[in-house]
Amino acid sequence: MVYFGEGQLSLRPPAIPGIGRDVVPTHAGRGTLRRDEPAPAGASRIVGRSAAIRRVLDQIARVAPTDATVLLLGETGTGKELFAAHLHGLSARGIRPMVRVNCAAIPATLMETELFGCERGAFTDAVARLGRFELANHSTIFLDEIGDLAPDVQVKLLRVLEGRRIERLGSSGSIPVDVRIVAATHRDLEQRVEDESFREDLFYRLNVFPIRVPPLRERLEDIPALVWSFVEQYSTRLGKRIETIASETMAALQQHAWPGNIRELRNAVERAMILAAEPELKIPIQATAPAAHRCSVKLVDVQKEHIRNVLEAAQWRIRGVGGAADQLGLHPTTLETRMAKLGLARPKR
Repeated sequence: MVYFGEGQLSLRPPAIPGIGRDVVPTHAGRGTLRRDEPAPAGASRIVGRSAAIRRVLDQIARVAPTDATVLLLGETGTGKELFAAHLHGLSARGIRPMVRVNCAAIPATLMETELFGCERGAFTDAVARLGRFELANHSTIFLDEIGDLAPDVQVKLLRVLEGRRIERLGSSGSIPVDVRIVAATHRDLEQRVEDESFREDLFYRLNVFPIRVPPLRERLEDIPALVWSFVEQYSTRLGKRIETIASETMAALQQHAWPGNIRELRNAVERAMILAAEPELKIPIQATAPAAHRCSVKLVDVQKEHIRNVLEAAQWRIRGVGGAADQLGLHPTTLETRMAKLGLARPKR
């Protein structure tokens, strides 16, 4: 899913070079927010300048020039594929197309052929075909929803990661491939390893450089920019021009928990655009999030929840590259002190 578009509109803090677009908000009348003029083309395609997004972009900038395997972690609807594309674009392999594979969408019986290809006659009516790994040679392969990969395919993928060679179905020979792996999942892979539904050795092969993509509730300040970017997209598609959004509407959007993340926000804007008959856009929120999912606005609660989420994404590893302290931009001892004050400790299994 794409969360950006050319000529996007946004309401943001002062521009920061290299992140997002250099757009300054304008105001129209009392209690309304007016669309900005389009920013110059060629700026970053990622919408948002929150601290959470800057942290992800910084991690991507560090790892992109390498060939290290990257594991993107985060809830559904957070835009992991967009960040994978951004990472690929910053790498030396970015001159070639990134090959995408949704591991949850392809039946297990077809996955081996999709990934590694097959020879003619490998099975009934089989014709020779290249797999996604061969198509991604000298480029990047994005394995989305890697946590849903079938156990038998996990074994074959592990061999590819270890030997950088693939075997087409029905062939006795192997083919070398030069492919950079970027995987993504909303699953708790550590828990799936414990449940023996995901191979431990494959997990460690994939978990070289984990990056946690934050949910929308941790980057609420990015909502105005995201909303205006969606408005611009749907204005073009639907032939409607939206001039303003009531400040009360935008405030309500920023108070919603957004369990469906950016995907849910985009759908809300699309529904509103379809129904819009005036230059001022009204965006009703269809359902209120359950109480269990509502976020406290107290700073200590927000901080505690954010640190817990980062710790869980890092499998409660505090130190080292990709550890919780590294992701949070804190010294490990500082994080440990803060955890003690907030009453955060790794759950006992």
